[in-house]
Amino acid sequence: MRFLVSGYYGFDNLGDDALLSIIVGGLKTRFPLATIDVLSAKPDVTAQEIGVVATSRWDQAAIREAIGAADVVLSGGGGLLQNATSLKSLLYYAGIVRTAIRAGKKTMVFAQSVGPLDFWGKQTVREFCKGLHAATVRDKRSHDVFAPLVPATAVERTADPVFSYELPERPIDLGAAGLGPESDPLVLVCVRKTAHQSDGIAAIAAAVDRLTERHGARVAFVPFGGVPDADTSTEIIRKCRSKPMLVALDGLDAVATAIARAKLVVGVRLHALILAARFGVPFLAIPYDPKVAGLVDDLAYPLPSLWTPGERIANGKLEATVDAAWERHAELAAHLAQQADAQRARAARNFDVLAALVAARS
Repeated sequence: MRFLVSGYYGFDNLGDDALLSIIVGGLKTRFPLATIDVLSAKPDVTAQEIGVVATSRWDQAAIREAIGAADVVLSGGGGLLQNATSLKSLLYYAGIVRTAIRAGKKTMVFAQSVGPLDFWGKQTVREFCKGLHAATVRDKRSHDVFAPLVPATAVERTADPVFSYELPERPIDLGAAGLGPESDPLVLVCVRKTAHQSDGIAAIAAAVDRLTERHGARVAFVPFGGVPDADTSTEIIRKCRSKPMLVALDGLDAVATAIARAKLVVGVRLHALILAARFGVPFLAIPYDPKVAGLVDDLAYPLPSLWTPGERIANGKLEATVDAAWERHAELAAHLAQQADAQRARAARNFDVLAALVAARS
């Protein structure tokens, strides 16, 4: 058995790297004799770091060859079938699905967020995904968008595979990064560039100052997306009256360890919020994209978002939301711990659906 995995891989984005690591681990567990090929922006690095074959995502001839060699093609995980980024991006990912289907390969949309899609985006997905064999999506909103576009395919709502992540058995010492016990009570902030950036910078800076000055928090910014996220973090830090830190943590295990011991996470990055929920850590979400709003909805999270790009924050709302996150900590943590159990079970379903596809006769 040979799998080909298509996604936003090899771009030094911690969330997508976490996603790929969990997917590959699941494939190796379910199909221990299989070969796994990943389309990557840095195929040599991807192959070495997670023990797979890797193909350049930029080489169209190599991609066609990889599809031809595969038995099963997985599109995902991540937010691939959307044209908010660009129509070119959508055509790239949907084109791989179409090529795989036309080549007679078992083809599955795997643990994706789908949308936003405008009229032309919906038409593209509808046409390119005709003949899709199986599909799982990681939130209800995606199911509502995607299922009507592929009426001949069963679309199952599951959850992001990162809900299956487990901390390493050997504890990681965060002291060298300044996140030892002296940093308690710890708040982690994971941001990225968004629409209405200046409003977002002001809102997050105000929240950081509120957490520091009123609640005594120690705040640290952790970039998920490398230099661009570090630059955005630095812009926010410069707007703060307080003195939050910018810390560099090496790899998923270190970041997840820091999130698991935090009292609160302020998150723009989806996988920062997923890891917080996974470990029952309350969060303040900033839904810059429908996939973040979809996660919050699926978790039935009882706290409003800190700020939504494009929306004006009413007087006192930001402060009230920050205070509620702090003062209702025990209630929110218990709620997330309960929800995380259900999400982990849904995350495992991605691989159950895949196993059924593999076992089905062609």
